[in-house]
Amino acid sequence: MNSPQLPQTRGRVLSSSEINKSPAGLKELIGTEKAKKDAIKKAGRVSDLLVEAVNGGVQESFINEKRIEAEIRALASTIARFMKQTDQWLAASHAINTAVKEIGDFENWMKSMDFDCKSINAAIRNIYQQ
Repeated sequence: MNSPQLPQTRGRVLSSSEINKSPAGLKELIGTEKAKKDAIKKAGRVSDLLVEAVNGGVQESFINEKRIEAEIRALASTIARFMKQTDQWLAASHAINTAVKEIGDFENWMKSMDFDCKSINAAIRNIYQQ
């Protein structure tokens, strides 16, 4: 990541004749420039570390969000599958109910037919015996 440039300090710029006149001034200027460059590098490094610290939390949150979304999709799919299965079970139980009712209706019809046949048989016997 690029670190922002620090603003240049405004001050008096030494001319080459002034630098040549003072060897101590030259060493001081070189030392100042070196310290300035070192400070800029360290400020950039601090900036990068701060950005990494903030981005680390954001990245972790993003990863967690993606995991949650994947889990939601999986749960939605499972729910849909269970809904279909429940509908199938309801249809099967309704079919069984209907079949049992039909068997009961058939049994009642058979009892009715048996009673009617016995009644007819009794009537025929009564007629025959007379």
